[in-house]
Amino acid sequence: MFVHWIFLVSSVTLVSSKGIPGRIVGGHTVSIQSVPWQASLLKFGRHWCGAAIYSEDLVITAAHCVRNSFPGIYSVRVGSTFTTVGGQVVRVSQILAHEDFGPSFSNDIAVLQLRTSLKLGSSVRSIPLADSTPKAGSSASVFGWGAIGHEKPTSQSLLEVEVDIVDKQRCLGSYGQVLTKDMICAAAPGKDACSGDSGGPLVSNGSLVGIVSFGMKCAHPDYPGVYADVAQLKPWILGAVQRLQSRKN
Repeated sequence: MFVHWIFLVSSVTLVSSKGIPGRIVGGHTVSIQSVPWQASLLKFGRHWCGAAIYSEDLVITAAHCVRNSFPGIYSVRVGSTFTTVGGQVVRVSQILAHEDFGPSFSNDIAVLQLRTSLKLGSSVRSIPLADSTPKAGSSASVFGWGAIGHEKPTSQSLLEVEVDIVDKQRCLGSYGQVLTKDMICAAAPGKDACSGDSGGPLVSNGSLVGIVSFGMKCAHPDYPGVYADVAQLKPWILGAVQRLQSRKN
């Protein structure tokens, strides 16, 4: 559920203009074999958000995709380039969203425990977590089945778009105090994530560096896409993994 926001500078207020799953704009089709860590988070059997495979029985997504929800309504599809067919579909058994996820979308991260283990292979693999936040100007890619533009249809095939990490001060100039230390921004002219891409992976140098969180419309020239900063949130992610595994055992 990539959420589009309108940022009102005078009152420092965020207003949701869409509450539907969310985006890849300006991208190209890609095979799941090239991005085997990508997962589709299904809600009542339909694509809702993206996710990234952490291990054979855990995936990472955005907290806003699963907040205040019962695990039984979710499942994940992995190992398929498409959202509706192929690959493996596994039910979610537990949800652990960040306790401090807030109205400004700070700490927008969640770890999901799967009911049964995924069968790992060439099209289903985990991705390592980044140890440090990539520097401004670093290249990255974001993936998903979201809308191909603001208020445009979603894609049935997996898309990839290349973006660059944006300087934090520049991003602060766009979003002001809404931007917190656990967020990073990425953008490129005419390229962005969009509705339906929320929770999906931002990848740089083979590591998971971000989780699609929010933005202003899609590919807006003055508003970069905002992502949960995986390196900043890594201690919480590792703690969540331990808690979920202890519950399972």
